[in-house]
Amino acid sequence: MHLEAVHSAPRPYLIALRWRLLGKKLRARSQMAPLLGKSPRAYHLWIERQETRPHTTHAACAAPESRPIIALVDAGGGETRLAETLESLASEGLSRLLIGGPDGLSIKDAPDHIAWSDMPWLMPMAAGDILAPRAAEIYRSAIAKTQGQIVYADDDLIDHAGQRSAPHFKPDWNGELFRHFDFLTGACAVHASRECLASVSDADWAQTVVARTLGSEAPVHVPHILHHRRSRPLPLVPTAPAMSAYRQLPRVSVIIPTRNGLDLLQTCLSGLQGTEYPDMEILIVDNGSDDRDTLTFLAGIESETCKVLKFPGAFNFSAINNHAAAQAGGEMLCLLNNDVEMLEPHWLTIMVEQALRENVGAVGAQLLYPDGRIQHSGVVLGVGGGAAHAHRLLRPDEEGYFRRHALPQFVSAVTAACLVVSRERFMAVGGFDERNFAVAFNDVDLCMRLNRRGWHSLYEPRARLIHHESVSRGLDRDPVGAARLAGELAQLKFLWATDRIVDPFHHPQLSPFSEHFVPRL
Repeated sequence: MHLEAVHSAPRPYLIALRWRLLGKKLRARSQMAPLLGKSPRAYHLWIERQETRPHTTHAACAAPESRPIIALVDAGGGETRLAETLESLASEGLSRLLIGGPDGLSIKDAPDHIAWSDMPWLMPMAAGDILAPRAAEIYRSAIAKTQGQIVYADDDLIDHAGQRSAPHFKPDWNGELFRHFDFLTGACAVHASRECLASVSDADWAQTVVARTLGSEAPVHVPHILHHRRSRPLPLVPTAPAMSAYRQLPRVSVIIPTRNGLDLLQTCLSGLQGTEYPDMEILIVDNGSDDRDTLTFLAGIESETCKVLKFPGAFNFSAINNHAAAQAGGEMLCLLNNDVEMLEPHWLTIMVEQALRENVGAVGAQLLYPDGRIQHSGVVLGVGGGAAHAHRLLRPDEEGYFRRHALPQFVSAVTAACLVVSRERFMAVGGFDERNFAVAFNDVDLCMRLNRRGWHSLYEPRARLIHHESVSRGLDRDPVGAARLAGELAQLKFLWATDRIVDPFHHPQLSPFSEHFVPRL
């Protein structure tokens, strides 16, 4: 794996090695983990290490009165593949019904062959798929503890020779992601009703049963690979929604902190002029500009829809935005860095429409570096001990991790470089924390407080912009900036335990040192 990493990415590998020799273990791991994790051998090594550890299950054995699990096997995959599935089910002690194929039932006839008085759970499977050892035990244990209707597990692919690959370490329940990527069907057990089963057609019956079983209780995730599959559904990358479908949209106050950087600011404002949105005000917050051209420009730009607010003193991103939010006239706030460049006119409409949902707090865009690689596609807690941007440096057209960077989904946090939130909800949680997070991690802290109130953070990749990150402020490499950053990171760990928890939208078996989703080694 190391030789492959050297061959495919010599410069990054040597940088990682240099950090390791200098004793900077965290930096070395953060650089090395994605290089090694992308190797096809990484999962084979992960499997080998798992098999040498004492076997642990999701929980203790289920109680004897646990409800039965009946596998509904799509029998259309060929006799050889079907035989492997049936052997696997027999070894786990599960009963089964064959659906379709020459010897199977119609899905509409299946309800007549199920003892519904036993309150069974159903496990849709495809011919050729097999269960991991003790999968039934783990499922029964999870079912005994849930009030929900669905329990799902992780999965991987298996070929005719029994070689496993492409593990899918799944997030805890993410309803927004499921709208675009069915990660349940074929790797779950559902407590479906007789009426549900009788009402579906033979085509795509498994997906339909799963979708109709979703209820008010969130599906329960068992974070173990319990299914080895021949194939699985692919994510469906959504296109931009039709603008004509949007209802009347509220006024948005766009808040842009700036200090000098006239070229950046002009590019940003030019993009706002080309943004198609019905009602927008712009609040530019000048944090002590002393460049003559910038001051002249700011003095001449004031209008009914563009105001310049003064905020002298040391740079405090949280205080600057709180100051502007208090004076904003819009129902919605768009927090925008002055180094953001717009690529298309509908980005703001897309983000506002998402932020208007009852269960959504902060909405973040997909941000790209000027070279086209991803800078932000949601924030993952715990990576590096604090928080990091998911899928950073990936190109948007790459496959990545099941196309997660291209799918709208709930995340733990989004960056405030381009963030839309209801002003009422922003104020309800007290805005940004000016004391503890003057510069860094203020957006993470804000999102966590919104999340706690039931207003979830949402990543929206259909709003795509360029972010010239750190061009305007620097990279905190000076001793004062580094000390401040260390203090804010310590506060983030103290308040949100980011060095001890696993992000619910990440996974304990994904590397905590990589912004790319690769196996933990």
